[in-house]
Amino acid sequence: MTSWADQVRYYARKSIEIDTVVDTVLEQQAQDIFCSSLVDNCLPSGKTVKEGGAKYDWVSGLQVGIANLGNSLAAIKHLVFDEQQISQPELAKALAENFEGSEQEQLRQRILNFSPKYGNDDDSVDLLLAEAYRVYIDELNNFVNTRHGRGPIGGGYYAGTSSISANVPFGASTMATPDGRKATTPLAEGASPSSGSDRLGPTAVYNSVGKIQADKILGGVLLNQKLSPAAVASESDKLKLSMLIRTFFNHHKGWHVQYNIVSRETLLAAKRNPEQYRDLVVRVAGYSAFFTALSPDAQDDIIARTEHEL
Repeated sequence: MTSWADQVRYYARKSIEIDTVVDTVLEQQAQDIFCSSLVDNCLPSGKTVKEGGAKYDWVSGLQVGIANLGNSLAAIKHLVFDEQQISQPELAKALAENFEGSEQEQLRQRILNFSPKYGNDDDSVDLLLAEAYRVYIDELNNFVNTRHGRGPIGGGYYAGTSSISANVPFGASTMATPDGRKATTPLAEGASPSSGSDRLGPTAVYNSVGKIQADKILGGVLLNQKLSPAAVASESDKLKLSMLIRTFFNHHKGWHVQYNIVSRETLLAAKRNPEQYRDLVVRVAGYSAFFTALSPDAQDDIIARTEHEL
């Protein structure tokens, strides 16, 4: 965890250095007049957004795959430190080789099936994730952007998990991870658990999300869930869902949750025969889209999400 903290602080600082250079160049050489005209306070102040003209100015990067982070730390703690089933060099070798070969695949299956997973209300993984994420959140508090003190309210940097569908391309350029995820496959999206790893229902997911200090993640805590149509077929089922959502926001101070209420079978059929499902709309992550218009990787990512019952 100390090594993690050193690395994440280093890269947080580097990202802010890059952001500062970009913002300085944009302010000096690429004033966005049209955008600024649509932002509150820019016209009265006579300043563009990059000059500090906006009324509010908060910067939030996107942290993609936080579930993979928590699951990876839990797997390392469980297999390397607690159970001593594998050494650090052996795990590193398996990751570098993308779990190729029968022995490494056996290791991957042990990780997938026997290590704790975020999204199941398990403190042994949820609190590891909260601790690791807090390091990044605290580091961001040390910095301000180039508009700070020049007029806007805010002017700092904040964490955010509103990755929308960036988890698919980001995963495509990410090596294998200690949670058993293979190289180039999608990372977990938003603050959602890794697809298929949340096995104890939507309430357990809410309890896990509630442990990551959502009140400090001002860039948004995006949570996706999928329900089977049968789960909300009756009025009493709909009441259950309503009470569940209210509890999430009132008790856990949740930011956001969105649902796809469509069966896996329907999504698979739509992928096989898109011409028959051109009107099928799904919630991707922060936006809705026609399912058949999505890329195959994005379609697979939605199909892979856990289908919960109430």
